[in-house]
Amino acid sequence: MNSHMRQRLSLSLYLNYFVHGIGLIILAQNMQTLGKLWQTPLATVSYVISGLGIGRLLAYMLLGVLSDRYGRKNFIMLGMICYCLFFLGMLAAPNIQIAYLLAIIAGIANSALDSGTYTTFVELGGNESASNVLIKAFMSLGEFILPLLVVSLENNNLWFGWSFVLAAAVLIINFFLLLPLKFPQANQTSKVLLGTWKDIGKLKKAVITAALALYGYTSMALMILFTQWITMYATEILHMGNVAAHFLLSLYSIGSISGVLIMFWLLRKHFSELTLLVTLNTAALLSLAIICFIHIAWVTQLAAFIFGLTAASGVMQVGLNTFLKLYPRTKGLVTGVFFTFGSLASFTVPVITGWLSKQSIAATLEFDLLIGSASLLLVIIVRLALGRQKTIAGTRRTISLLDKIIIRLLVRRFKEVNTINTFKKELKIPVLDSKREEKVLANVAANCSDKKILPYLQEIYTEIMAHSRKYQENKRQNNN
Repeated sequence: MNSHMRQRLSLSLYLNYFVHGIGLIILAQNMQTLGKLWQTPLATVSYVISGLGIGRLLAYMLLGVLSDRYGRKNFIMLGMICYCLFFLGMLAAPNIQIAYLLAIIAGIANSALDSGTYTTFVELGGNESASNVLIKAFMSLGEFILPLLVVSLENNNLWFGWSFVLAAAVLIINFFLLLPLKFPQANQTSKVLLGTWKDIGKLKKAVITAALALYGYTSMALMILFTQWITMYATEILHMGNVAAHFLLSLYSIGSISGVLIMFWLLRKHFSELTLLVTLNTAALLSLAIICFIHIAWVTQLAAFIFGLTAASGVMQVGLNTFLKLYPRTKGLVTGVFFTFGSLASFTVPVITGWLSKQSIAATLEFDLLIGSASLLLVIIVRLALGRQKTIAGTRRTISLLDKIIIRLLVRRFKEVNTINTFKKELKIPVLDSKREEKVLANVAANCSDKKILPYLQEIYTEIMAHSRKYQENKRQNNN
C-alpha cells in the first residue's frame, strides 16, 4: 500500500473515532430532552445508557474472532452502519424499550470498530503504537466538541437532534470515502516489529496473557472510577466549591489530551512501550495517592492534571499494542478479550463504588488506589516476564547512539593525532611510524573479546590509521 492510500485509510479510521467520541456521551448530554421525548424520568433515561455496555460485552469476543476470519473492513463497515442506526434511530424511538435496543446496537458498533481498527493499524506496519494511541485523541476531540454543540443548540433554541444528525452525516460521508479503499491482509505481521516475542516459553506467555487481559480491566476501571467520583469527592471530602470541584475534572481532561499528544510523540520516537507502561502507571498511582491523602487545593489540582496526563494518556492502548504483538496471528480475538475485560469494568465499578459510597465517599477514591496498585503490579509482571525485547527499530536506535559516541571519540582521537604531529614536526620524525601502528593493531587484538570479529576490527583500525596519516600530511603541507 502506497503512502497516499495509507494516509487516506488512516484518516477515515480516525474520523470514525471522532464520531465514536460523540456517541459515548451524546445520550448523557441530551438526557433531559430525551426524557421529555419519551415521557420518562431521568433515572430511566440513564438506564438506557447502560445498554452501551451490554452491547460491548455481548459483541467484543464474537466480532474479534470473526474479524480474524472475514477481514477488518467488513466489521468496520458494520460498526459504521450500526452507529448510523443508533444516531438516527434515537430521534425516532417511540419508547424507552426501542431506545434501549438502539443503545445495545451502539455498543455493538463500538465493538465492531475496535475489532477492525486497532488490528488494522498494526497490520499497516510502521509505528502502529503511535497510530493506536492517536485514536484516543480523536475520541477526546469528539467528546470535547459535542457539549459545545449541545449548548449552542440550546442557547439558539434549535432542535436538539441536529447533534445526532451531524454525527450520522459524518459517518455516511466517511462510509463512501472508506468503501473503495483496500485494507492490509488480516493477521500479517510487519517484519520490522518482529523481535524475540516468539521465543517466550508457554508458561511465561500464559502469565503475560493473564496480566494483560486483567490490565484491560484495571486500566479502564481506573479512569471510570475517577471520572465518576472525583467531583463528589472534592465537594464532600475536600470541601471545595461546586466550580472548583468540576474544575478538577476539567484539569483531568486537559491532562488526558496533553498526555495523548506526548505519548504519540514518544512512540513516534520509538520510546520503549514497556517502560512507558511502568512509568505512567507509577505516576498515575502517585498522583492519585496525593489526591487521597494531601488535601491542599493547588496540590490536588496539579495531581488531577497529572493523573489525566498519565492514566488517560492512551496507556491502555499501549497495553493492547503489547498484547497484539504477543499474538500476531489472532489480533481480532486479542482485541476482543482485552476490551471485554474493559467492558466488565464499566459494569462492576459503578456497583462496587455505589456500595462503598454508602460507607464513605473517601472509600471510593481509596478503592481507585487499590485498582491503580493492581495496574502497576500487572505491568511490572509483564515487564519482568518479557525482559528486554529486541526489535529492528530498537536495535537501530542503540547503534545510532553508539555511532554518536564513536564519532565523538574519533574527533578526540584526531585532536590527539594533531598534537602528535606537532611533536613529530619539531623532532623531524616522519608521519609513518610502522612499529607504532603494529602496536596499535596488537592492542586491538588484546582488547577484543570476540575473536570472530577481530579481523574486521583490525581492518577498521588500519583504515583509521591510514586516514590519520593523510590528515597529518595535509596539515604539514598547509603548515597548520
